[in-house]
Amino acid sequence: MKSRVRALPIALLAIAVLVCPLLGAQQAPLLTAMKTELDRSFKALANADSIPLYFLAYHVTDTDRHSLTASYGALSKEDESRSRVLDIDLRVGTYDLDNTREIRGGFGFDFNFSQSPELPLSDDEKAIRTVIWNATDQDYKAALQQYTKVKTNQEVMVEQEDTAADFSREQPENYIGETAAAVLDAEVWKSRLREMSSLFKEYSFVEESSLELQLTNDNRFFVSSEGSMIQTGQSYARLFVRCEGTASDGMRISRYESFDASDPADLPGDEMIIATIQRLIGELDALLKAPLAEPYIGPAILVNRATGVYFHEIFGHRIEGHRQKSEMEGQTFAKKVGEKILPDFIDVYDDPTQAEFNGIFLRGHYRYDDEGVKTSPVTVVEKGVLRNFLLSRSPVKGFPKSNAHGRKQAGMDAVARQGNLMVKSSNEVSFDKLVEMLREECRTQNKPYGLIFYDISGGFTTTSRFGPQSFKVIPLLVYKCYTDGRPNEAIRGVDIVGTPLSSFARIVATGNDYEIFNGTCGAESGWVPVSATAPSILVSELEVEKKFKEQEKPPLLPPPYKPTKTSDAGQEGN
Repeated sequence: MKSRVRALPIALLAIAVLVCPLLGAQQAPLLTAMKTELDRSFKALANADSIPLYFLAYHVTDTDRHSLTASYGALSKEDESRSRVLDIDLRVGTYDLDNTREIRGGFGFDFNFSQSPELPLSDDEKAIRTVIWNATDQDYKAALQQYTKVKTNQEVMVEQEDTAADFSREQPENYIGETAAAVLDAEVWKSRLREMSSLFKEYSFVEESSLELQLTNDNRFFVSSEGSMIQTGQSYARLFVRCEGTASDGMRISRYESFDASDPADLPGDEMIIATIQRLIGELDALLKAPLAEPYIGPAILVNRATGVYFHEIFGHRIEGHRQKSEMEGQTFAKKVGEKILPDFIDVYDDPTQAEFNGIFLRGHYRYDDEGVKTSPVTVVEKGVLRNFLLSRSPVKGFPKSNAHGRKQAGMDAVARQGNLMVKSSNEVSFDKLVEMLREECRTQNKPYGLIFYDISGGFTTTSRFGPQSFKVIPLLVYKCYTDGRPNEAIRGVDIVGTPLSSFARIVATGNDYEIFNGTCGAESGWVPVSATAPSILVSELEVEKKFKEQEKPPLLPPPYKPTKTSDAGQEGN
């Protein structure tokens, strides 16, 4: 009797959690159809004569896209598309061992390739349920076959080092949020894009250029046999500015900038966009005239946004949970929890709950992950010490619960991914002071110059055991910073290379100039929107190598229009 009395407030609280979101939003008919078919399917398959189903979830991504592209003063492309993609998470066996267990000894090639079905765009319940029914039947049969392979693999292979369960037990979530429906004023934007894209025609060295506006309304619907029922929506507006040219030695050089918001109306006005275009043109001109860099190892500064990309690539991917568990992964940090892996003045956390940072939109924001788990801030590194990983519902030894980082692109299976990765320092100085410290470090090492990386496009990192535990990051804008006071000099043709553990140990100090990198990250579960927030950092040693260089000569003929201006090269680095 006592247990019933204690349970009553909990039950009332659960009802309140369910009802509150409903007050401001209406449940979509699509979600109702998904729930009805899930209940029917699970009831039958959970009592199957063969291997019973223990978990079933349906995830639908309803995506509405509209994009406009303008080049040289004319609209060059307009696209509109709409899709509803169904993904099914179907598991037979138990939470401890199910059909998703990695097949060892197969070099990672034992996959069941299947195309995620698309649902009708209309809210026709029977049509929607029919597609779901057919897909569930196919996935259940495939799961039975895969589970047999898993059981056989367990019998012939040695015991796994990480014996964590295959699936975590989580609290069911109920949330009905507003669906995303941002609107693009196409005619107004067409006029703006045409006018601003014409600015590139004034410069003969700009061979290719464009302004592209993208608006995506991303609505996600999730139901599970555990009782979760979630409806969320997020709009992503992005303006992308790009220009390219060819150096005299054949190297292709590009400069670009992007602006992100949750609505096109919140993107910058023409004045800021035009100023950005002029800056990119000046940087392109400086890089086209810049000398090729030589291989270098020595002190360097990564300027805020470049730091964000750097941490995302070489650190963020290595603290994703499944990489600590898979026998094919290098498991760089799997056994380093509680150990110092960064300087003691560095904290790192991932907080998808944050929609903005200093008033700027964060692309990595979301309320619930793609496995139906509610987000919360996750402290990964505290005072340089590793405390946690980014976790999906695939548990890791010592970490039995998800922290809402199971993410995916429509049509893919969710794995642990980054959201809003945030680097915080307690050893901050001004950027000018950081540059002074760079010069002093160069003098200590008898280096005539250090490097300042103002912009990085991205990169790639090897985390598997089949390759070296290394990374390559691709800079876009790099300057030499001389110790003798000469003006900074742009250079081109370098890539940052190294290994993660040695790189982290060389961070000396940070700036106080936090900025945001907004991007889209590709990995096993497809492309997902991400953000990284970080200050500038000074490292005592960074290695760069020569990058690949194209061999084709610049255009032989001048452009058909008559350019009228030249740019003021290299302003950013001086």
